[in-house]
Amino acid sequence: MYNSDTEVMFPPRVISHLRNLRGSDWQKLVDQVCSADADLVDRAAFTLMMVRLGGCQTCTIDSYRGMRGCTMCARQTVRRFRGSDYDLVKQFEHCKSEVQQFFDKL
Repeated sequence: MYNSDTEVMFPPRVISHLRNLRGSDWQKLVDQVCSADADLVDRAAFTLMMVRLGGCQTCTIDSYRGMRGCTMCARQTVRRFRGSDYDLVKQFEHCKSEVQQFFDKL
């Protein structure tokens, strides 16, 4: 059975649905990435972080995660993260530097 919420990789449209899952540092990060001022680097870095955390590379449309959809999978991934909000923000910053380095090479 195909779920219309399932995509190949973490879709940025899901970011706003993750806001209230953790504390204030996480909420600030989600607000920053969802704001009208957010640039492509921020959105790409958040997407990269979620792809890594959620294991999107190994997901298939007929897997348990694929059948649940990207929104539910991402929510579960954020809730199950064992580190602090600070750790998530640090991972985002690391991904952001990777994305910026990639764009600088273009």
